[in-house]
Amino acid sequence: MTTIKDVAKKAGVSFKTVSRVLNNDTAVRDSTRAKVLAAIEALDYQPNIVARSLRSQRTHTIGFLTDSIATTPYAGQILQGAQDLAWEHNILLLTVTTNGDQKMKQTAVNTLLNRQVDGIIYATMYHREVHPPDNIRDVPAVLLDCYVADQSLPSVVPDELAGGREVVEYLINKGHRRIGFICDQANVPAKIGRLQGYKEMLAAHNIPFDPDLLHMGESMQNGGYQCAMAIMQQPNPPTALFCYNDRMAMGAYDALRKLNLTIPEDVAIVGFDNQELIAAHLYPPLTTMELPHYQMGQWAVNHLLGLIEEPEAVSAVQQKLPCPVIVRLSA
Repeated sequence: MTTIKDVAKKAGVSFKTVSRVLNNDTAVRDSTRAKVLAAIEALDYQPNIVARSLRSQRTHTIGFLTDSIATTPYAGQILQGAQDLAWEHNILLLTVTTNGDQKMKQTAVNTLLNRQVDGIIYATMYHREVHPPDNIRDVPAVLLDCYVADQSLPSVVPDELAGGREVVEYLINKGHRRIGFICDQANVPAKIGRLQGYKEMLAAHNIPFDPDLLHMGESMQNGGYQCAMAIMQQPNPPTALFCYNDRMAMGAYDALRKLNLTIPEDVAIVGFDNQELIAAHLYPPLTTMELPHYQMGQWAVNHLLGLIEEPEAVSAVQQKLPCPVIVRLSA
């Protein structure tokens, strides 16, 4: 019986490319798509999930282990993206929320393995280093919005550095030369990447980094308010503020109003996250960087299915996805 590997061999592409064509991935080049479709027709390839299950003894289920994504508004799109793509492949997602409890994580992995899931996605609410239970490696596994220090497991995270660069370039292209950065005080990957991107893009445009324009605080509304009040009452305040996240941007809005400054006429503001409940409903609506939650969920499922299809293909790719600018009226 013809397999996806036979199609890939005849078309001269990888099995993952064949999978993307079968799922109408628009990122596949037209010429490549044509080769794959020709190979499918020539070999009379017919994907059959039931037959494949009987041959492979697979359950067509994926474990989705998360700390708190399923119960928070911040990253629900991660779960939605994963579920949508899994459903396209007739795969059932078994979701377990552990609330960050290490003992519960171990129990959850054991339970998923006992249910003979074909693979496990280990997801977190925000980008950080994690220490998953060792037996997660008993099946193909992918880390979502997190990573292990030795990079021994495949992972997908936002490209924080590129996002920081892009938001600063956006403000520079709007004519701003004094750009303040209201940043998280916690030493997390998002803070490190966005701050580095901020400094790199200033340097790329020959704008000296001014430490007086960098203020750090708690990554909540009150922290944004305090930082904005401090940075805007300097003798030479910035004309634009890059806020670490949308919650800090909300606090910056409050500070600017108290200082009788208008947005964006007096000061432009850009956030990060595109948290819809905040960004789209501020006045004026907040221009912000969107974290690719939905896309990360889809990438994790797609990559895991590839590992399940070809278990001998050891892959520990560390994928970073771009954070696009969502243009509204604040900058």
